[in-house]
Amino acid sequence: MKLEKFFIPSGEAGVRLEVVVAKPQRDGPCPTIVFNHGSTGRGQNRSLYRRTVSPAVAANYFSEKGWMVLFPQRRGRGKSGGAYGEGLSADGSGYSCDVDIAIAGFERAVEDMDAVVHHLRERSDVDQSRLAIGGVSRGGVLAIGYAGMRPNTFRGAINFNGGWLGRGCSSHEVVNPRLFERGASAGIPTLWLHGSYDQYYRIRHCRNNFDRFVAAGGRGTFIAAPMGHALLFKPALWKDHVDRYLGDIGMDAAHLCIDSLSP
Repeated sequence: MKLEKFFIPSGEAGVRLEVVVAKPQRDGPCPTIVFNHGSTGRGQNRSLYRRTVSPAVAANYFSEKGWMVLFPQRRGRGKSGGAYGEGLSADGSGYSCDVDIAIAGFERAVEDMDAVVHHLRERSDVDQSRLAIGGVSRGGVLAIGYAGMRPNTFRGAINFNGGWLGRGCSSHEVVNPRLFERGASAGIPTLWLHGSYDQYYRIRHCRNNFDRFVAAGGRGTFIAAPMGHALLFKPALWKDHVDRYLGDIGMDAAHLCIDSLSP
């Protein structure tokens, strides 16, 4: 696996997004997954904004299967330019519980995903017919919602512990299912991996989000694992489920990344 970092234009003039990419030891084109980061807890610690997030556990899992993995850092996160504006309160107290402010923050994240997908379309080492999206926490609901908002882009979407607002905001019962419902129109199988003991999203709430998604026409499999919000970092609890899911969407073969110089 090779790790590289580069910058791409965002949809905001003069602002670039940092992207970390994990590449198999092949030239490609490769099946590719965009894996999205979460929040910064309560949004109060500004030093966390500037930490680049590219979980090795996700990079290793997919690259070992012959996938390329992109970890984009949305505006104001990591080394990306611009201000961090994903639903923060104007008074600096952290993430807002206001429904409109929270959803506006999600839509700002969607704009950054549009920039990432535009970049993907220009890469010769990306297999354009084998794209997936995933993410953890806020990145999980972004993966599901974005797949539906941009249908015919991805073959799969994987959600680890997804939600936009935690249960510290009573409005999470409004915001989260509303955002997940946006993914229903994707028409693709999705995988939802949730911790039964998640401190931010009670498992009943997560199941309700999934039920709303399915009722709106979405397709998916829901898995409750004996873990909290750090489920991503316990691959023994999800590896078999993801292996099976990739088989279901026809992307399970090892070494899918081919050498463009091969005959």
